[in-house]
Amino acid sequence: MRIKLNIGRLHLALLLSVVLAFSAAAQDAKSQLKAEIGHLKQSLQEKPLKNPDFPDIQSMVTGAVNSASEALDSGNLYLALERLLQAEDLFHGARAVVDKTDSVKSSFPAFETEWQKASQNLNALNAEARKKDWRFSPLAVRALSETAEGRSIPLLEGGRGFASSTKPADGLFYIGQAQGEAVFAKFTAALLLTGNSSSFPLRSYLPELQKLQEKTNAAFKPPASIDLHARFIALNSALKLAEELDSQKLYAGALYQYLEATRHFAMLQAPPVDAAQQSVVKANLAAALKKFAASNQDESLAQLFLERAESQTVHPDGSVPTADEWRSARVILDHVLPAYFTAKKPASPLLQASGKTLDITLVRWPYT
Repeated sequence: MRIKLNIGRLHLALLLSVVLAFSAAAQDAKSQLKAEIGHLKQSLQEKPLKNPDFPDIQSMVTGAVNSASEALDSGNLYLALERLLQAEDLFHGARAVVDKTDSVKSSFPAFETEWQKASQNLNALNAEARKKDWRFSPLAVRALSETAEGRSIPLLEGGRGFASSTKPADGLFYIGQAQGEAVFAKFTAALLLTGNSSSFPLRSYLPELQKLQEKTNAAFKPPASIDLHARFIALNSALKLAEELDSQKLYAGALYQYLEATRHFAMLQAPPVDAAQQSVVKANLAAALKKFAASNQDESLAQLFLERAESQTVHPDGSVPTADEWRSARVILDHVLPAYFTAKKPASPLLQASGKTLDITLVRWPYT
């Protein structure tokens, strides 16, 4: 009995050490996040974003940064990271426009000089991020980092395309966005946060992406294709990025974008959520968050979507959630989570080509 008791104490001690280590790492990550958000806020205060062509740009970027800060203050670490990615993208895009427009103006050679500088910086940032060993990091962090890395180069190339097809200054925002994505990828790679011992079984998600693309093509017809045009653009953008990430074997990012595409597709026909159903959604969200928080497996990507859903149903400022926010929260519970659990299973066979092809172009430029 003494041996059994000692073994039990050893297991308890090991469990406590893991919990304490994770808690300490989470605290370190929170400090890093807080410092990065503070850096953006300080920059906005000391050097405001002013451009006559974009009079609201300062308030837009400030809102994005404050949104990340609110998520962090609410204890939603993964949601704070997702919002920080959006803030970095917008901040660096706006900063490039404000700082570089006068020097570039209508000169393509001047734009090309800025583009070359950005390209070198981007490659250095992405190379730094790729050194990361993701085996001990939460899946959600890896997914966000891979997504940012995967978007950076197409955005940079898109900037050159806009500069040549319209006017050079029009490509600056995309150059800035690309750098913002790379800055975020490097930041997450350096984040001091470890995941649970049981990692998520990543693989290619091409079969799921093919099926969802087939359903999207079938749904793209009037009146939905007209009335929900913006939703279809967002859906196809997520599918496009997911396939690109999957082809590069950035499977965490591919899964994240596949789940986001699943959410967009379900939103096409999601019905309104009445008052009685809102209470059910809140209760189910609370139960799911509690369940995943207690799991000994890495469920961080599911937690990210649940944190987003919770933020859509309860606003820090006490404002009333919109009808779309309630619909999105229920879609995450009813569609995204089942897709997440299915993604844990082995891949189904790839769809065979029928011999007939249909090309539909819905996205004007990379991820916009």
